[in-house]
Amino acid sequence: MTKTDRPESSKQQIFCFTHAGGSASFFDTIAAELSEYSVTAIEYPGHGKRFSEPFCGSLGELAEDALRTIKAAYSGGGYALFGYSMGCLVLIEALKRTIESGTLPLPKCVFLAAHEPKPHTFLAEGPAMLTDELIKDITVRFGGVPVQLIGNKAFWRLYTPMYRADYTLILNYRYDADVKTDIPAVVFYSDSDTPVSGIEKWKRVFVGSCELVRFDGSHFFIEQHHSQMAGIIDRNMRK
Repeated sequence: MTKTDRPESSKQQIFCFTHAGGSASFFDTIAAELSEYSVTAIEYPGHGKRFSEPFCGSLGELAEDALRTIKAAYSGGGYALFGYSMGCLVLIEALKRTIESGTLPLPKCVFLAAHEPKPHTFLAEGPAMLTDELIKDITVRFGGVPVQLIGNKAFWRLYTPMYRADYTLILNYRYDADVKTDIPAVVFYSDSDTPVSGIEKWKRVFVGSCELVRFDGSHFFIEQHHSQMAGIIDRNMRK
C-alpha cells in the first residue's frame, strides 16, 4: 500500500466495531497498515477508555451509541464499516438504522470477520446460565485472553463483568433477517472457527457483491493475517 501525506480530512474513513470484551485498541495493528485511511475504532460503553460508563442493555442500544460516534467523526467523504466477531452484529444493526433513517450516506463497502449473520449459539440455556466459570471457559475457548492471563484472578475480577455484559447482549439478540442491500461486502473467515455454510448466509444480506475470503487460524485469525486483510481492505476502498 502506498503511504501518503494526504491531510486527515481528505482521507476515506473506516469505522471499526470490536469483538465481545474488546476495546478500540484491538484494531491498532491493522490501522497502522491502513495509514492512507482515517481509521476510527469505536469504543463501546464500559470498555477500554469508556470503562467507567454503564454497559448498553441491547445490541440495538449499542448500535445507536456507535452511530453517534460515527456521525460525530464523519468528514463527508467515502467510508467503510468493519466489524469483527460480535462487532459484525453491532455493524449490521448500525447499518440497518443508517439505511432506514437516511441521516448518513451509505458506506461504499462493508468488511466483516469471524461471524455469521446471527448470534453464536455457544450457550443454549441463555444468559441466566452465564456463571463466572462458564464465562471464563467461553472466553478462553475463543482465544480472547493471552495465555499469561488465563490464571490471573485479578484479570478475571476486572473483566468478567464486561464479558458477561457482551455475551448477554449476544444471547438476547434476535436477528432480523430481512435486511438486504447492494453495498459491496467482503467477509473474512476461518472455517475452523465458523463453517463456510454459516458465512455464506451474508450473501442473503449483501445481495450485490459479497466476497468470502478464507484464512487459516482460530477465531482471532486477524493476529496472523492482518497484513493480508489490510491489503484486501485497501484494494476494495480504491474501487
